[in-house]
Amino acid sequence: MGKLNDVPYLEKMENLLEIKYEQISTRFDAEQGVLWTFMNPKGVPCVNLRMLDDLFYHYKGLENSSGEIFVGNTFHPIKYVIFASKFPEIFNLGGDLVMFNKLIQKRDRQTFLHYATRCIDVMTSMITHYNNLPVTTISLIQGDALGGGFEAALASDVIIAERGSKMGFPEILFNLFPGMGAYSILARKLGTIQAERMLLNGKIYSAQEMYELGLVDVLAEDGEGEAAVLEYVQRQKRRANGFQAIQRARQRANPVTRQELLDITTIWVDAVLRLDENDLKMMNRLARSQQKLYGLGEPTSEPAIKTGALSKISSLNISQLVRPQPLVHLVSPIHERGVAMAA
Repeated sequence: MGKLNDVPYLEKMENLLEIKYEQISTRFDAEQGVLWTFMNPKGVPCVNLRMLDDLFYHYKGLENSSGEIFVGNTFHPIKYVIFASKFPEIFNLGGDLVMFNKLIQKRDRQTFLHYATRCIDVMTSMITHYNNLPVTTISLIQGDALGGGFEAALASDVIIAERGSKMGFPEILFNLFPGMGAYSILARKLGTIQAERMLLNGKIYSAQEMYELGLVDVLAEDGEGEAAVLEYVQRQKRRANGFQAIQRARQRANPVTRQELLDITTIWVDAVLRLDENDLKMMNRLARSQQKLYGLGEPTSEPAIKTGALSKISSLNISQLVRPQPLVHLVSPIHERGVAMAA
């Protein structure tokens, strides 16, 4: 696929579904007005530059679509945009650690800034509903959503997660923080104190724990995530307009701006370039473990750290974010916050 300036289809909304990407795929349910966007990464399921470019071009196409898709000689309104993953048991593992390691060795600040800015472009598009389209955005988490992967999910209006999913920010393990929107969004949702605790403790949370914190809106049984999305869409019909208006009001009252995200991601780039040898060793161990797990690297003499094992790593002895809350009754196949599904 060519560069942005070489892509005429960005102004041809009838071709939006015909675009062929390398690391994402799309699907449109015309009857429900649901546009699915699936990450389909090559190799390690991380946020690499190729996938970022695919998402950027796709979202630019959405911004130019006027909220409609041309299918079967008819324009159909886009009512929901779903962000999900095709990778089995993984939503996304976050930053491209192999690339990070190479860039740090080269002291290549310019490429880091390009990567970080592309992340912010994608996040901003999601946060602003693709230039203020009348749509609801939903992230469907099926499997691990770590670091930058979870950041991207947080940019949506609604998060639906399967019960077996794990989420969190392990960046502090190699002396970093998630710099592409996590602080801004978490501070608004949880408050700054709880947000900083989450970013500093390195803990990997279950979907149930994230639900109790208010970051996951709907719990689905494992394997039933897509069905839960469609059920949510059906039940949302009567109040979709009011829900979208509230999301726009929230962004107006307490906006997450592109400039704020750029300022913070610049802090992240500077922090990356200050990592010392011990930090890089931990980052490299994680990167090699990911490569080994997904068949992309030769076995190493260093002990592997499996993705699932991150949840067993001790946090920094910081108290839990909230007091234990009583579990509310579970509804099959989905368990949703009463406020989110009130008639």
